[in-house]
Amino acid sequence: MALIKAFFFFFFFTLFFSNIITSQSIPKFTSILVFGDSTVDTGNNNHILTIFKGNHPPYGKDYPNHSPTGRFSNGKLVPDILALFLKLKKNGVPPYMQPDLPANELLTGICFASAGSGYDELTTTISGAIPMRKQLDYFKEYLKKIKEVVGEREAERIVNGALVIVSAGTNDFIFNFYDIPKRRLQFSLSKYQDFLLDKLQNFVKELYDLGCRSIIVNGLPPIGCLPIQMTAKSPLIRTCIKKENFDAQLYNQKLEHLLLQLQAHLAGSKILYVDSYARVSDLINNPQEYGFEETKRGCCGSGLLEAGPLCTRLSPLCSDPSQYIFFDSIHPTESTYYKITDYLVKDLLLKFSRIGSP
Repeated sequence: MALIKAFFFFFFFTLFFSNIITSQSIPKFTSILVFGDSTVDTGNNNHILTIFKGNHPPYGKDYPNHSPTGRFSNGKLVPDILALFLKLKKNGVPPYMQPDLPANELLTGICFASAGSGYDELTTTISGAIPMRKQLDYFKEYLKKIKEVVGEREAERIVNGALVIVSAGTNDFIFNFYDIPKRRLQFSLSKYQDFLLDKLQNFVKELYDLGCRSIIVNGLPPIGCLPIQMTAKSPLIRTCIKKENFDAQLYNQKLEHLLLQLQAHLAGSKILYVDSYARVSDLINNPQEYGFEETKRGCCGSGLLEAGPLCTRLSPLCSDPSQYIFFDSIHPTESTYYKITDYLVKDLLLKFSRIGSP
């Protein structure tokens, strides 16, 4: 009996202690700042002239109050879920962090992302989205506003302590290289990758110059496994497009190397690569391990083409989105985003505490 008591005491002590270590290892971020495309757009496209909108059913089906907020999913996105985990208070954004701009409140923090955006300016001429360059301009206006309210030093503390998320690139390849080959007339694949990475590098450097220090940059997903890409290029067999996936992996290798170089040259920065390719590929290749059943089509409509304006309240819907990796033919379900966030918390955020440590 004493042995059993000792075992349970040791078990609960170990569990308690590991929880303390985990909670203490992840930095206390002041807020979340988000830049990018539809994977992280919390509703900015509601306010601009574009067909890329998610502010109508069935989007938001499983969001609080079943509200179609403009998020391209049935529920929360990664920044929302991260904010919950990091215990950043819901609706706790003070007035100086709510600029009168197309920049939406997350559960806390500010989102400048826009569905259909990319690093290449040509991408947004097609989509009508807010260019990455313009997202930076809005961020500068945001900084100016909070400095006026709380002063230079406090504004610097807020931005220095923010977790910055950058997620873009997929639209650049789909809009400009694969499906509408405008850039393919100018660049080889390798040269176009380098073209985008140069723009990404300048974007991150400018974030750093504006005071951002903790930055995570999302790599490309397995583009060839998006239902819409399979529909376009493998409609009958419905297999992932190997060439597009190989291209994404090559780009990601270059990106990871670039981010290591940037961190080495930008003093005090912590810049981490998010391997979304490996995470999404694992879900697709081992769906039953994660509670998924459907990997090749979205939950909305036929799941083959519907997204944005084609995924509407009139579209038939699957009975259980949590069993689908994709909600429409492009964007993941909330369940998928939870799985990706789990990886970020367990494997990535802890690294912020280790960088620069002995």
